[in-house]
This record gives sequence, structure tokens and C-alpha cells, in this order.
Amino acid sequence: MSISAPVASQVPSPAVVPALYVSHGAPLFALDAGETGPALTRWGQDLRAQFPQLRGVVVMSPHWIARTPQVMTGPQPATWHDFGGFPPALYQLQSPAPGAPALAQEVLALLQAAGVAAQGDAQRPFDHGAWVPLMHLFPQADLPVVQVALPVGAGPAEVYAMGAALRGLRSQGVLVMGSGSMTHNLAEFFGGAREPAPYVIEFSRWIEAALARGDLNALLNYRNLAPHAERAHPTEDHFLPLFFALGAAGDDLHANYLSREVMYSMLAMDAFALQPAA
Repeated sequence: MSISAPVASQVPSPAVVPALYVSHGAPLFALDAGETGPALTRWGQDLRAQFPQLRGVVVMSPHWIARTPQVMTGPQPATWHDFGGFPPALYQLQSPAPGAPALAQEVLALLQAAGVAAQGDAQRPFDHGAWVPLMHLFPQADLPVVQVALPVGAGPAEVYAMGAALRGLRSQGVLVMGSGSMTHNLAEFFGGAREPAPYVIEFSRWIEAALARGDLNALLNYRNLAPHAERAHPTEDHFLPLFFALGAAGDDLHANYLSREVMYSMLAMDAFALQPAA
């Protein structure tokens, strides 16, 4: 069973593309879109209408963790089904989205200028943390995509700095996106339709309240301050892409929620655009 609250999908009209955070859920999210998938599709349509010259997407997924910062540079990345034990139909899905070698070079240059020793990887495929949510956001798969790795050992501040280095791309028609999961305790994944666990709601709404206050310090210190933080995230990897989006957003911390759905009792599917307050 899933729950959600009424949300808005409107994209604002300023010249700067919002930053975006999405929860990509389980791989089955590609087939079982719930309420979050259609919400992402509506928002993607609105975004394309507001920014018809959208150049591409730069996305960080926790399913690419590298020893050093890496940036996808290939022209046509493959679709990687980096999971096992799911229905055959899931393995038939392909993302034909192109890569963006020129944009990748811009990303590399910006990261390096900020002191991040990033390197290119021309062989990297799209993992499901990238292609599954993008399949809902942009079903036509016609926007070029550059994926950025999550460096081993990076914490919230380091990932925030990576997003901040790319902040200027938003004014150049690029969507900067973090793809993770608002909660991600797979030890509690039992499948079936079940009510959301109370701790999932408490953690998620604490994050929403911190965003509403514009309290970046609290968000960076969520591990010590947020209720049930260690239960919601026994490891940090699926939460860290939030800070990539926050860094790209900068002062634009107003969160326009697209989804507050909860799947499988323990996977909060929160998704929101980060943009200037209206």
C-alpha cells in the first residue's frame, strides 16, 4: 500500500532550471510506477514546456560508487540491468537516451576548477538509479544525459560541494539531479502492500521541514539530528545524492514536492524540485 499527499507539478518560469531530487525506489519502479512515476512525467512535461531549449541532464546515482570522482563521457551509454531476481519484463527495458560528451567535458572542467579531481569514463553504462527515474521524467529519452559517480568516502559536505560546482549549468539549460531514496532500509523490505512504517514518515517529514526552513546546516547534520536517521539509512549512499541536488540548488532551497508516496512500507519515494520561492 502507498500513501501520498496532494502535490503540485508546476515548474516556475524563471530562466534558471530547477535542481531536482528523486527517489528511484526499487528496480520494479520501472514497471510499477505507482503515483510517483506519473508525477515525474507531468513535471518533466512542464519542464520541457518552460525550457524548450533544455540541453541535457546531469545526474548522480548511488549505484555508481567510484574510488575517485568519475564522469560519464560516452556518446551512447548502454542500459545496465544492475540487479537480479526480478520479472523478465524488467530486463527487456532499454533506455535509448544519448550521452553528452561535450556536456561531460563541461562537467569535468567545473569539478576540476572546484578542486575535485574528476576523470572521465567513456565506457560507463546507465545504472538503474539513472535510467529508471529518467524513463518516467522524459519518456521520449531524447535528452542527453551525463552521469556522475558518488566517490567512495564522500559525506554530505563533499557531495554538496560537487553539486555546487555545477550550479552554473542550471542557467545554461541543464537539469542537475540527484537520484537516491528518501529512506532505504532494505533489511525491512518484505514486499506486499503494507502501511508505511511510522519512522519512514517521521524521517521524511523532518527533512521536508528542514527544507521549508532553508536549514542547510541541519540537513548536512541530518545523521545526528533527524529522527530515525540510522534506521532510515543504515548506510548513507542512497541519501547522499540529495546533497548533490542541494549543492546545485544553492540558495534556491524552496522544495516543490512532486511526490510523498511510500512503497513497500519502507521506501519513501519523495521527489521535489528545488527552485526560488514564488
